[in-house]
Amino acid sequence: MNQANHHPAVFRWIKTECGRTKYADLSSRSGFTAKARLGWFVVIAALRDWRLPDPDQSSGS
Repeated sequence: MNQANHHPAVFRWIKTECGRTKYADLSSRSGFTAKARLGWFVVIAALRDWRLPDPDQSSGS
């Protein structure tokens, strides 16, 4: 992985900019409820973004 393009591994499944922003917000919170909500969000976001192209992959590779 390129250091300039370092991001969480979950961004492999969460592909939209708004989803990635929401993930960053939810992951910064503490507590059991916050972690449960984060897990639920990742599952739903991954399902919704499944068919979208990965914006982090260059098309020339």
